[in-house]
Amino acid sequence: MAVNPDTQGYLLPCGRDVETVWERLAEVEAGRGDGHDLTCPDCRDARASLNALREVTGELLADTAEPTSHLTGRIMAAIRTEVRRRHDMVPLPTAEPGLVRISEHAVAAVLRFAADSVAGVRSRRCRVQHIQANAADGGEEGEPMLVVELSVAVSYPSFAWGALELVRERIDAAAATRIGPRLHRLDLVVEDVYGM
Repeated sequence: MAVNPDTQGYLLPCGRDVETVWERLAEVEAGRGDGHDLTCPDCRDARASLNALREVTGELLADTAEPTSHLTGRIMAAIRTEVRRRHDMVPLPTAEPGLVRISEHAVAAVLRFAADSVAGVRSRRCRVQHIQANAADGGEEGEPMLVVELSVAVSYPSFAWGALELVRERIDAAAATRIGPRLHRLDLVVEDVYGM
């Protein structure tokens, strides 16, 4: 009987798969192992790990302790948090197979840092959404792009309107070089003025 269908085909350095080692545990423990079972260090190490796993699993099965009344609530809170995180993820462009994603929260932190690098500007709130490009956007169809709304505070004595254009340039560069997706739209909102 297979332990886990996902491990089928996982070969040890000796060429034997883990499933075979698992299936032969009882035979080896009863002294009916074949020559390979008895001499192979890779199979011996795998058996030791599988025996430890079986022992710990047995202890868990034998444990009759009741979980605390808050355990289910804590588990569900962790699941809800994970589900929310998955919805707030930005897919990153990659040439490699598979999916690479980053949280919108992390993207916002990088973009706020880029805005803060401009003299006389302090970033405040940053809302990030991702969309998929279409032919009208001048990019590749389905390419991830960012829609950003950034609120900033500006310094009264040292602020110049050209600073906002510099903020745009730095955010555009940070999105492209530090994160990956291009900016589709950047809305800058000057919401406060501060002194020196």
